[in-house]
Parts: sequence; C-alpha cells; structure tokens
Amino acid sequence: MKNISFIEIKSPDSNIFRRFPIPRVGAVLLSTILRDRAHNVRVYIEDIAKPDWKFVEKSDIVCISTITSTVHYAYAMADRLRKLGAIVVMGGAHTTFMSDEAMGHADFVIRGEGDISLPALVDYIETGTPAIESIGGLTYRNTGGAIVHNPPGEFVRDLDTLPLPDFGLVHRWKNSNILPVATSRGCAFNCRFCLVSPMFGRKYRFRSVDSVMGELINRVKVSNSPIFFVDDNFAANRKRAKLILKGMNEIGLKPRWSAMVRPDIAKDGELLKAIADTGKPTVCIGFESINPESLKEYEKKQTLQDNITSIKEIKSHGIKIHGMFVFGGDSDTVETIHRTTDFATTMGIDSVQYMILTPLPGTKIYDEFKASNRLLHTDWDKYDIHHVVYKPTLITANDLHMETLKAMRDFYSWDYILRRMSRLDLFYGAFGIYSRSMINKAIKGADACVDGLCALKSVV
Repeated sequence: MKNISFIEIKSPDSNIFRRFPIPRVGAVLLSTILRDRAHNVRVYIEDIAKPDWKFVEKSDIVCISTITSTVHYAYAMADRLRKLGAIVVMGGAHTTFMSDEAMGHADFVIRGEGDISLPALVDYIETGTPAIESIGGLTYRNTGGAIVHNPPGEFVRDLDTLPLPDFGLVHRWKNSNILPVATSRGCAFNCRFCLVSPMFGRKYRFRSVDSVMGELINRVKVSNSPIFFVDDNFAANRKRAKLILKGMNEIGLKPRWSAMVRPDIAKDGELLKAIADTGKPTVCIGFESINPESLKEYEKKQTLQDNITSIKEIKSHGIKIHGMFVFGGDSDTVETIHRTTDFATTMGIDSVQYMILTPLPGTKIYDEFKASNRLLHTDWDKYDIHHVVYKPTLITANDLHMETLKAMRDFYSWDYILRRMSRLDLFYGAFGIYSRSMINKAIKGADACVDGLCALKSVV
C-alpha cells in the first residue's frame, strides 16, 4: 500500500471566477480508482482548501494536475517534493503536450487519460510489474537518463466500467461546493483554440443513462450542491440528454445546475422543455464571436444567425444563458469588442465570460502561431485567457487586453445589477456585483502593455 497525494493546482489570480471553483473530475476519479486498489489516498484541490502538507510531504507518490497557466507553480511544487523524496507524477493538458518540459521537474508524466496508465504505473512503482515499456501514454527516463515517450494509451471505451468519483476523498470538501458530473468524454468538433479533441478524441464516449442517474441519486442523498455537467457538449446525444433530464425531474432532483451545450439545442423543442422543467438551469454556450469571419477562423461550424436564433429560442423557454466569447481573431477590432457587449445585453444573455484568444500547447492555433513566429513569449503564467500572448492583427495588444476587461465591466453594469435585483433575480444580481468588483480590481491592477507584453497584477 502506498500513501498517495493528488494535488490540483489553484487557479491563477487573474481568473475572476476563482471564487466559484469547479473541481476537475480527473483527480477525484483517479484517486477513487487507487483507493479501491487499497492505497491510502487523499485529494487536495487548492481552490477549495490548502493541502495538508504533513501528509503530502510524507507521501510515497504525489500526482500533480496542472493547466498551462499554473504550470510554473506546479513545477516549483514538484521540484520541492522530489527533494523530499517523493515520486512525482504530473498530468493534465499542458504536460500532455509539453512532456519533455515537464520531465525537467517530474519523475513521470501521464499523457492524456490516466484511468488505465496511472494504476499500471503505481503497480510498477510498487512491484516492478507490468513492464514500464507497456504502459500507454507514459513518459519517463530510461536507465541511461534519456526521455522515453511510450505510445499513446487507449481511451477507456466503456465509461460505465469506471467507479463513481468519491468526493469524500477531497480535503475539506463541503456539500455546498459545486459538484462536477462527467457524463461523456470527447468532442466531434475541433475548434482551433480548444484542447478537448486533442486530449479526449473526436468521438464522443457516453456513460449510460442508468449510470448517470445512479450517480445523481447517490449525490442527492448527501448533498444539495449546485451541479455542473462538465461534458464539453452535454447535449451531443439529444435523446440521451432528454432521458437524463426527464429522469432528474421524475425523482424530484431540481438543483441549480448548468452544462455546456452548443447553439444547436435550439432546434429541439422537446429538449428545451426538458431543460426548463428541471430545477434552475443555466446553459453555457460558446458563441465565441459576433464576427462571422472570426467564427470561420475558429472553425466553430456555427454562424452568427445560429447564435441569434438559439438565444431567442432558449430564452423563450425561460432558460438562463451564460455566453462565452473569444476576442482577438485576425479580423477582430476594438469595435468588435464593443458591439459584443451591445449584442449580449440586447439579446438578454444572463451572464458572460469574455476571453482573449489564447494559443495553448496542443491546439491547432498554438502550432500555427509558433510556426509563423506570432507568439510573443512562453511565460506560461500569462496563458490564462486574460492576457495577450501573441501578435494580434487589427488591434494592439494593449487595446485587446484592456478593452476586454472594460467590456465585461460594461456588461455587468449597475443597470444590469439593478434590473436583476428588481426582478428578485438575486443570484444573478449578486453575481453581477461580485463580477463587477473583481473586474474593477483587474482593471486597476493592469499595467500598460510594453512592446506587446501585457502584465496583470493579482486581483484577489
């Protein structure tokens, strides 16, 4: 039996939504798998609580999950823990695609999904079997010190074979925390700035309706938490989504919940009704842009008219919409940013998230920008969707950085807050106050861009 710690690195300070942490399911699921194999496992999600360093520092194995914008902190942590004698395994999107870099700080890197490869690696560390060369998706150093990348591991085909993530393993987990539920993996689309397809494949893999309902029922017994379906497209299979939603309604499960979907849900009135009948739903939609040229550039496979039609249909069913937009496409200007807030406000979108185009390692846009020498730097801390890390075309880096912040503040105006409060829509009214406060801090803390490099001080 090994003492094993999982650490999910905290969100960057520039993330204005860090007060609403949604844990990634991966670390909790992997810890559950290893717990079921008789290991002593604990999970530390830094956005929820500080780790118990006494346990972490005495762990035999420490598994660190990181994204690009937190990887410098993760590397420093890994270096310190290795000096204390722990075996450090790193995983996540950044280390999957930058595994050579990560091996400067880790003993092993798990590339892609770890459900099969990580238990095999722990067995190898404990017993010497299976052969290290047979572990798919593993990066390690051979006896001569050279870095070896094993062939990619196979995806888990039947997601029902995986255990339900045990959030009781999470240090200081509270039933009031937002509960992530994964019902599928993969995405049939391949947007140029997105990591989902490179990480999880172009084919959807679904859990059965019975499996999902079993998890939801299990959660209802112990928690009244808001639920977030973390699938990249919860309604990829509309028939299945409707069965889950109708099942929730039948058992009286009506929490505040949200899920990521595409605008095409508006084509299915039965699905919209099923969503509306269930609790207090918010659909999170990547509209990405009101600029038709940017939508083509991003390879979204959706049009501006698709976005407009979907908003009208969804709102007609009384469903809340969280709209996500990306600024910085090659045909975007300052006017594009300004018109986006007018669009979001006029269309009645309930909340927004404005992001700066960020070429993350592993995406098509990263490879293209790197090949064309458009990356300004690889200071990974700034690859956080709030900074400009590449050379824009029709807008200066400083304007893209500052106008994005100002546009989000303009959306969460005092008029927005007062209108929500007057309708007794207290959740969104309070959310508007919080968002406006955080954005104002970000604007005050922002430094001017110098030679195209934008810095942002801590906002929390």
